[in-house]
Amino acid sequence: MNNMKRSKINAVIREATSAFERHGWALPPKPRWDVTDFGLGDFDNIGLTLVNLTEQPEYCEKIMYVKHRQVTPTHYHASKKEDIICRWGKLAVQLEGDSDTIRLQINGEKTDVPVGKPLILSAGERITMEPGVRHSFWAESEYAIVGEVSTANDDQHDNFFDNPDIGRFSEIEEDEPAIVKLVSD
Repeated sequence: MNNMKRSKINAVIREATSAFERHGWALPPKPRWDVTDFGLGDFDNIGLTLVNLTEQPEYCEKIMYVKHRQVTPTHYHASKKEDIICRWGKLAVQLEGDSDTIRLQINGEKTDVPVGKPLILSAGERITMEPGVRHSFWAESEYAIVGEVSTANDDQHDNFFDNPDIGRFSEIEEDEPAIVKLVSD
């Protein structure tokens, strides 16, 4: 596993905070940040910046900052059901599976979503991911602000990646002091 430098994490948090502020997204007083390169050491191409807005036993809400073409690798959740909502920009979501389509809700309506082809969500649009649906996503715009509302979140035990080299959290090289405490700290 490759280490992610704390200086990179701090820079990404500043960048995401600036984007959230520009678009009117106020964070809670003590946001719970999660910045990961999934242990692959290539954050600009494979990574994600999240803020846990609330975590309850029954549900979770997150806001994410996704850079242009920065992929969250193909994964699924065995238990969690989630709405992925494009709040600003353009978000590509790609499903993977054995059939040509998977029937999911897009903007509240059941739709046959093609497998292996990006579905582009514009601001305000959402897709509801059922447990077991393999998916990846990335920003098609300069960046995207993405919301997630889900059933209970368990990052330790309910993230299953296609790539066996992926870890949910990054090992961190402490090359400067942290500006915030991460969920993984």
